[in-house]
Amino acid sequence: MRIALKVDVDTYRGTLEGVPALLELFRRFDVEATFLFSLGPDHTGRAIRRVFRPGFLSKVQRTSVTEHYGYKTLMYGVLLPGPHIARRAGHVMRAARDDGHEVGIHCYDHVRWQDFVAGKDEAWTRRELELACRAFNEVFDSAPTTHGAAGWQLNSHLLGLEQEKGFAYASDVRGRSPFIPSMGGIDFECVQIPTTLPTLDELIGCDGNTPDNVHETVFMASREVLPHGHVYTLHAELEGMKLLPVMERLILAWRDAGDEMLTTRAIYDGLDTTSLPRKQIILGEVPGRSGLLALEEGIF
Repeated sequence: MRIALKVDVDTYRGTLEGVPALLELFRRFDVEATFLFSLGPDHTGRAIRRVFRPGFLSKVQRTSVTEHYGYKTLMYGVLLPGPHIARRAGHVMRAARDDGHEVGIHCYDHVRWQDFVAGKDEAWTRRELELACRAFNEVFDSAPTTHGAAGWQLNSHLLGLEQEKGFAYASDVRGRSPFIPSMGGIDFECVQIPTTLPTLDELIGCDGNTPDNVHETVFMASREVLPHGHVYTLHAELEGMKLLPVMERLILAWRDAGDEMLTTRAIYDGLDTTSLPRKQIILGEVPGRSGLLALEEGIF
């Protein structure tokens, strides 16, 4: 089985602490991954607005947000100014690239994107993406070639902008297999490589999953044979910090099964894009996660 590892980096602390820990782990096992960075100010504290979203409180209670993110991070943008991640932690981002990993864009302001993009217009979406592209270029002295939407939140304007900017592919949605996207009656051409596996924060606290055994659930889900393999989204704030032992157990399980761990770019490079199906992107629910997410049609 091929397992692409997509690392979403949401916060300043996750960049400073979680990314180096993952780099060391990946080095030990000779694993390559795709790191998608939040590049603007860390305004994690403003996520308190989500308290009114159905299912959010139960998720917080299951996954202990304060334990994983820390009190200081939860005050950024509310009681403390949000540090600009790319300006203060660009050296960590470059270390991921220098270790041979793929790097790309997660977002500019994670909370702002995740909470508002679904209802915003083209001008707002363009501004956010261009801010992220500019910050990425300042860090890496090159243009980004891939994007993975924060919280699997998007609108149809993003799909057009990804095409306009010449991204090779994007990983914005949940699904089962690479496809060419359509949304809102419009066809786009930038290939989507969806996340196929459940995430730790969706699993822990449900159906008997604990930090000690949740790797078994993810591993068993990865045994389903898909034509282009799986994409596992991990988070620098979880698998790169308190749940690092879970990530190590997962890597060992995949290694022992003879699986190949690689970047999402490697999945893309192996595709015949002329034969990919066209699929609609819809909004729907994912077990264990609050709110509506961007989904490949027909996966549930």
